[in-house]
Amino acid sequence: MQTEKLDLLDELPEHRDTIQALRARNVHFARMFDEYHEINSRIQRIEAEIEPTSDFYLEDKKKRRLMLKDQLYQMIQAI
Repeated sequence: MQTEKLDLLDELPEHRDTIQALRARNVHFARMFDEYHEINSRIQRIEAEIEPTSDFYLEDKKKRRLMLKDQLYQMIQAI
């Protein structure tokens, strides 16, 4: 199965400076950013069949990743 590369900095290169600034000064943003990347890495391992799991677990993680991405993007846009 092919995995998507969903690194937030790669997806939003025009916001790289804003993301880095928010990570440095906003603890909530930094925690969400780290959680997003942790979940994203886990999803990539599951999709690459390196880490077995149930379909329900995978879909739950994908939903959480999307929610985090939406919240992070809203915070980026607010700057």
